[in-house]
Amino acid sequence: MKKEMAGKTFFSKKNNVRKKIAILLHSSEPNVFITTHQQPENSENNFSHRSSNASLPSPVMSSCSSPVYFMSPINQMPSPYSKSPWTLPHGRNSEESVIYNTGLIGSLIREEGHIYSLASSGDLLYTGSDSKNIRVWKNLMEFSGFKSSSGLVKAIIVFGNRIFTGHQDGKIRVWKYSDKKKKSYNRIGNLPRTRDYIKSSMNPNNYIEARRHRNVPWIKHYDVVACMCIDEEKGLLYSGSWDRTMKVWRISDSKCLESVNAHHDAINSVVVGFDGLVFTGSADGKVKVWRREFVGKTTKHLLVYTLLDQDSAVTSVVVNASQATVYAGFSDGLVNFWERKKQTFSHGGVLRGHKLAVLCLATAGNLLLSGSADNSICVWRSEGRGIHTCLSVLNSHTGPVKCLAVKNRNEKDHDRKDEEWIVYSGSLDNSVKLWRVSEQLA
Repeated sequence: MKKEMAGKTFFSKKNNVRKKIAILLHSSEPNVFITTHQQPENSENNFSHRSSNASLPSPVMSSCSSPVYFMSPINQMPSPYSKSPWTLPHGRNSEESVIYNTGLIGSLIREEGHIYSLASSGDLLYTGSDSKNIRVWKNLMEFSGFKSSSGLVKAIIVFGNRIFTGHQDGKIRVWKYSDKKKKSYNRIGNLPRTRDYIKSSMNPNNYIEARRHRNVPWIKHYDVVACMCIDEEKGLLYSGSWDRTMKVWRISDSKCLESVNAHHDAINSVVVGFDGLVFTGSADGKVKVWRREFVGKTTKHLLVYTLLDQDSAVTSVVVNASQATVYAGFSDGLVNFWERKKQTFSHGGVLRGHKLAVLCLATAGNLLLSGSADNSICVWRSEGRGIHTCLSVLNSHTGPVKCLAVKNRNEKDHDRKDEEWIVYSGSLDNSVKLWRVSEQLA
């Protein structure tokens, strides 16, 4: 009897932890991002109290006993916080502001609500917020924009001349740049298409249980579309939702090919990786690896690995394909990574650079960037053999960093050996920051 009660108590505590994590991820208020790594306000190393744009974090060791080295970054004066569309660091013009290897180039502050999503395509930047607006920026100026009828914009993917947006209302909307003179974007459809949804709803066998006493057609998400990614080679779009499913769409005809019951809680990240693998991360604390294989006459995504299973929610997953490395950010402020070893994955270690939850990740060359609820962005460089150097910590946001996008600064200059990147960061402080980040220090 005592053992049974003890088991129930443990299960209840575990459920309580997951409920708290779910509240953390579902809320948009900055003050809800609290983890077990939170430090007192007077702590010397509290990231949110630093005034410099790039600062030096405290030295730590990775959990796999390999050191995480830190180098002194360049300090710069912060950009003034004003309401103009793009502001450059005070006292500098656009050319003078980028003389250092790593630092803030400009800031965009719009009174439209929290920034939840970013996408960079060529010289255009797309931003999504809880105002339901998708704004388009070019050369630090507002270029165009379009607005959905409902649902804040949780994810943006650009593929050719089409833009896919995932929304809080469970819809995936498709847009197209249609008029060069007016610089306008028109909505050209949804995923699924209306006729496909109606056709599917007419067959009782196509219904699944969404919530208690509620059935819906399997081809449609019924909760927040939190993440999307594209397999350009196969022409597939993947969408992950808080309804716990991953759906696979054929871009050519907007057909939903498959719905995978991937996790036991909200899916926060889906990414196409290497070797034909797809990675998902969820609030259930698991990172899963999927492969698309033939099953009979059709193809299905089958689970091939579960990389991690723990209480802390997985908030973001990214892949460095050239190094066959997978990174996952967690609500406890840690970043775990795995390296591909022949036919399996080996846990490479843990990166400790944040005091609060890691909310977003991005890779660029040998770099990993992690944005956090502690308002900072850590820039890590992979040195090989599981060793990562923290080059700098970017501090300028006054709210949690919710999304990141990266563009290669040297894509037109193939003779340059040092890689430099333009990094966009979106925050719940209603701003987008533009950074120059280098793999080398001055």
